[in-house]
Amino acid sequence: MSEKDNNNQIVAELDQDGAEVTEELAIDPTVLEDMLRAGVLYGRSKSRTHPKMRKYIEMTRNGIEIFDPSKTLEMLKAAGDFLKDVAKKNGSILLVSTLPASKELVRSLAEKFGFPHVTNRWLGGILTNYKTLSQRLQYYMDLKADREMGKLEKYTKKERFGFDKKIARLTILFGGLEKYAGLPDALLVVDAEEHATAIREANRLNIPVVCLMSSNSKPASVDYVIPCNSGARSGVAWILERLEQALEQGQMEKQELTKIKDAKKPEEPAKEEPAK
Repeated sequence: MSEKDNNNQIVAELDQDGAEVTEELAIDPTVLEDMLRAGVLYGRSKSRTHPKMRKYIEMTRNGIEIFDPSKTLEMLKAAGDFLKDVAKKNGSILLVSTLPASKELVRSLAEKFGFPHVTNRWLGGILTNYKTLSQRLQYYMDLKADREMGKLEKYTKKERFGFDKKIARLTILFGGLEKYAGLPDALLVVDAEEHATAIREANRLNIPVVCLMSSNSKPASVDYVIPCNSGARSGVAWILERLEQALEQGQMEKQELTKIKDAKKPEEPAKEEPAK
């Protein structure tokens, strides 16, 4: 059976099962087809499904869980609204994905909005030991800046080679955190199982967590669950594209508020020139 035939059959079964869809989130058939084509709705095998994720499952097909599209869209909207509000308030979001399928997508999204990101590996204490980490991060940034400005040229060739190795090693640890100027207002994570430590640290500090989660993950530790295929690049891209739109909307609203505030400011009286 071709992928298109398989998707069509799933659509037919979803219609037959009567997936509950609120009026606000009524699913456009084109949107549903896009979700299936991108692989958004495919979870893990039924045997690996976490019991608390079953409420997001609509059916099982060939042993693979299929998420209820209406619930995925509902949770995606809630997560998007939250992130939009963070952006509107000029908040900071730390993005996390070390998975090969999604790390470049996360890096691209973070760089677009000037957010810090972790795409190599999560260093224990990035959140809970911020003070110590920020000192090492500053050392890394200063060392890079010195090299770029030619301040390391005064050292011998062997010493410069040592600095290059050190910068390369620190880039693996701290690359992406250059804009990490304080604890974030939210954490956006792709896959809860792979980044359990990051989520645990955020929980300890009461930092809200938005997470793209597959059916084998535990949702209790996440504030905004987005049930989806967190292991497929196309599925993650589909979700992140919509979160990107929410962030853009938040930034636009922030700019509008700034304009309104500036318009309300009383004009300063013109300064009189001193008499000669």
